[in-house]
Amino acid sequence: MIRACFDPPWSVRIADEAPLSVMIMVRGHAWIVPEDGSAPQLIRPGDVAIARGPDHYTCADDPATRPLAEIQPGERCVPLGGAPFGQYKDLGLRAWGQSLDSPVEMLIGTYQARGEITGRLLDALPPLLVLPTEVWDCPLTPLLADEIAKDEPGQDVVLDRLLDLLMIASLRAWFSRPEAAAPAWYKAMGDPVVGQAIRLLQDDPAHPWTIAALAAKAGVSRAALARRFTELVGEPPMAYLTGWRLALAADLLRDGEQTIAAIARRVGYGSAFALSSAFKRVYGVSPQDHRSRAA
Repeated sequence: MIRACFDPPWSVRIADEAPLSVMIMVRGHAWIVPEDGSAPQLIRPGDVAIARGPDHYTCADDPATRPLAEIQPGERCVPLGGAPFGQYKDLGLRAWGQSLDSPVEMLIGTYQARGEITGRLLDALPPLLVLPTEVWDCPLTPLLADEIAKDEPGQDVVLDRLLDLLMIASLRAWFSRPEAAAPAWYKAMGDPVVGQAIRLLQDDPAHPWTIAALAAKAGVSRAALARRFTELVGEPPMAYLTGWRLALAADLLRDGEQTIAAIARRVGYGSAFALSSAFKRVYGVSPQDHRSRAA
């Protein structure tokens, strides 16, 4: 997470293709200009913007200001259009731009790795969303602005957790809005019966779940659970469980620390062969090939 500080006119093209970036305006204003042809979005102090990669976009003081630099994968900054090298530079502890006293300051956090579990939620987001202070006053902005300037033991861990908390709160605020297209399973979490069943499946995917066991936990009949679950989520409970198990397995394979047999047991499959058969049927590749591609 960094502080970005600018003196107008300023403009930076973001082409790092990070799966997710969060921008919080501290002072001044910025325009975010997507490259997909959608309308530029203005963010002001207190506003939160979330950009879903790998789409490129430009941040600037004005939509008409041409980009003076480009952020490429690996956080590499390259001058554009004849701009002098070093116009935007390292300003010290988690700060970048032109001057710590610049009239424009924004906090920027990026998530560099996309997972199958998180993808289930992020795929429901638009490429760019803005939560203005009029609809959601983020209580974490002052805390983040204060913490990012500190240099104390464990500070990066503190900032990572604050960023996670901000992201969760932002997504909750967004999906509560009428224009947001929340996934069916996300909306179903609010149902007293189906929400409980989803949490049981997610919290303990290795358990040998059956419709009867889930229904008993939820306090309803098997037929009632199956009907209501399918109606709200869009698929039966066991189909949802299979998708969740395989998505979790895909993320564990990407980490590369556990054997396929260990992952199989962790997500509810009796053997590596059973996991491999189900995984290849859904993802089109074997678990080992998936791990190799991720590496």
